[in-house]
Amino acid sequence: MGRGKIEIKRIENANSRQVTFSKRRAGLLKKAQELAILCDAEVAVIIFSNTGKLFEFSSSGMKRTLSRYNKCLDSPEPTRVECEAEKQDSREVDVLKEEIAKLQAKELRLLGQDLTGLSLKELQHLEQKLNEGLLCVKEKKEHLLMEQLEQSRVQEQRAMLENETLRRQVEELRGFFPSTDHSVPTYLEYYSMDRKHSFVNNGSASTDAACNCSMEKGDSDTTLHLGLPTDAYRKRKAPEGESHSNDSGSQLVLL
Repeated sequence: MGRGKIEIKRIENANSRQVTFSKRRAGLLKKAQELAILCDAEVAVIIFSNTGKLFEFSSSGMKRTLSRYNKCLDSPEPTRVECEAEKQDSREVDVLKEEIAKLQAKELRLLGQDLTGLSLKELQHLEQKLNEGLLCVKEKKEHLLMEQLEQSRVQEQRAMLENETLRRQVEELRGFFPSTDHSVPTYLEYYSMDRKHSFVNNGSASTDAACNCSMEKGDSDTTLHLGLPTDAYRKRKAPEGESHSNDSGSQLVLL
């Protein structure tokens, strides 16, 4: 069954009136929101209940909508011009969106995608465009390769000239400093020879010191066995050493 027609008049029952107010208020705010979204309109709704409560809805802000409303009341002519300008801008936006969609479709077709709905002539035209574009790409690639090859040749010639100048400088330096016949030992050879001499000298010195120490030790042991004081031993040892040195000197003279 269809819904019956309701007489539009004040509801006498307070409870029924409050329930109807809540339902109709929610429906009105919902419709206002849908109108603003679907039609891109600026909508504002202000509701006061019989008890003084405020209910409102605004798609772009209540203060902005009220200020715009007041401007429209004060000067209606500029508002019309503004509305016409907005309509013109919206038309331009729609045209630009259509052009962007067409360009995106062409790009997909050039990539080999979204070819549905194209006739044989259109496909042949697309193939011809792709071949022409491929030839242009190949020519540009060859041009870049030739430029790189020419740059590498120029660098090679510069390197050859630099090498030639360096060779001439080396020959001039050799002419100023002639080569010597005897060879100079390197640092490693000189260092190894120096170490060998130091080892030989240290070995002879260490053997002499060991002999002297052993002799002194033996003499000190004999003094201890004889019970002689160390001072007397030193005095006795001194003339013996001098006589020994004199004898050795005379022997060297006789020889």
